[in-house]
Amino acid sequence: MSTVTEKILARLHQLGDPVVAAGSRRFFKTGPHEYGQGDRFLGIRVPVLRKCVREYRRIDLDEALELLRSPLHEARLLALLILMDKYRMADSPAEQQAVYQAYLDHTEFINNWDLVDSSAEQIVGAYLFDRDRGPIYRLACSKNLWERRIAVLATFHFIRREQYDDTLAVARLLLNDDEDLIHKAVGWMLREVGKRNRLTEERFLKKNYRQMPRTMLRHAIEKLPEKVRLAYLRGEI
Repeated sequence: MSTVTEKILARLHQLGDPVVAAGSRRFFKTGPHEYGQGDRFLGIRVPVLRKCVREYRRIDLDEALELLRSPLHEARLLALLILMDKYRMADSPAEQQAVYQAYLDHTEFINNWDLVDSSAEQIVGAYLFDRDRGPIYRLACSKNLWERRIAVLATFHFIRREQYDDTLAVARLLLNDDEDLIHKAVGWMLREVGKRNRLTEERFLKKNYRQMPRTMLRHAIEKLPEKVRLAYLRGEI
């Protein structure tokens, strides 16, 4: 491990709060057989980590990846925030590609929903926006829960630019997914589509809502008028 990475980890230990850490272990489901089993927390809130990005944004990509491989949750989140900053500030497509590829090469360490949700759109979605989007579908078909969630959240970048086809296609692929965290993510993205284009969302819902897991449906229809929500929940559409 590089000296720079060791110094950053030492700084993170100084910033940790045991009370916050205990709450985080409960919130992120780190108990036996839970999705975050065994994850370790120092107890550092996200705004504090975002301030650290300004201090450490100039570290090398390899040093950021050392942080990403840490067993400490906050170190991994800081690494992802730094990678996002590096992607945004990159001087060339080659530098952006290096960040994107490094991200995909390290998905085993992007292993909780907050890590995915804070980074997939800004790196994977941003990189693939003007490129072949095939990697989205490969991730959506992965056996890894977090890679599937990356696929869903990456399409948020497209949604914000009023491109919905990939979100809907990924949603169809994941209609029968076993994981509640995927149900929530897909429902969330469908809701975001509907906030911008209700007709597009409802066209999808009318074809698929009877097949959708209840959690996915509830998240998807959350912003629709109450009368319409109840009709979907009762199967009356």
